Amino acid sequence: MTRSFRTATGGRIERARALRFQFDGREYSGFAGDTLASALLANGVHLVGRSFKYHRPRGILSAGPEEPNALVAIRRDAARITPNLRATEVELYDGLEAYSQNRWPSLALDTGAVSGLLAPLIPAGFYYKTFMWPRGAWHRLYEPRIRAAAGLGRAPDRPDPDTYCNRFAHCDVLVVGSGPAGLAAARAAASSGARVILCDEQPQLGGSLLSLPPDDRCARIESEHVVEVIDAFLADSPGLVAILRASLDAGDTSELRRAAHTLKSNGATLGAQRFSDLCRELEQRAKKGDLADAVELVGRIQEAYDELDGALTARVEQTA
Repeated sequence: MTRSFRTATGGRIERARALRFQFDGREYSGFAGDTLASALLANGVHLVGRSFKYHRPRGILSAGPEEPNALVAIRRDAARITPNLRATEVELYDGLEAYSQNRWPSLALDTGAVSGLLAPLIPAGFYYKTFMWPRGAWHRLYEPRIRAAAGLGRAPDRPDPDTYCNRFAHCDVLVVGSGPAGLAAARAAASSGARVILCDEQPQLGGSLLSLPPDDRCARIESEHVVEVIDAFLADSPGLVAILRASLDAGDTSELRRAAHTLKSNGATLGAQRFSDLCRELEQRAKKGDLADAVELVGRIQEAYDELDGALTARVEQTA
């Protein structure tokens, strides 16, 4: 057990809930709220992997899904082994077993590192020429060894004992990302009666809001990020309304339907129910190819947008 490099305060760490975990067979301790990466760093563990080709030492580079180095295998039992998980995305739990990859016999002493001494002799693409002779050696010598060295991690070799279920979810508005803008958009859409799915890659919603004190989070959503959503709507909508008129004049029902659909969804996101309903009606007519009275309907959409533009602009000015 190494000494702790953890700060005394800060972060979303529950320092009263200690968790035990293992990395490459060695025991460490962390806290609830840690990722595997943060717990390793808090314990002074910086070497977490080896580069693919030359087996050079690699440490943790980032804090999220973009992490290129800290790829680990998580083991629950002999049949439940998941390779190539990013340590920055693995939520720590009591009893977690993690193992480094692409090294032998150990991470600290990796015999594959000797390939670094041969780096001048094995540039990129060297294998396309080198392993063509003698011809009989490919199947017996070269291919088996290249395949053994290729890839990262090892897949479990036992049948999967678990069963899985799936769910077909349907919505009117799908919001990807649960940061301030995503939360504001999802709330606005839901308040208009739309069916909303809010999804995020993280186990906790909030994004950058989670770094703020709880009392400040709602205020942040109400202020700057709602303004961002409104600004985007006001910037895009005039062009889309113009597309409605142009596609109607050209008799292009496909383009008319697409523009009406986008306006419908954007209006629902902001809670503009009347505007959204008019656009939905136009979308349905364009889908059926029924453009009777469509000119009058587009005129009503324009009027609804003009009213909405004035209300949203006033709200932005009040927020500023």
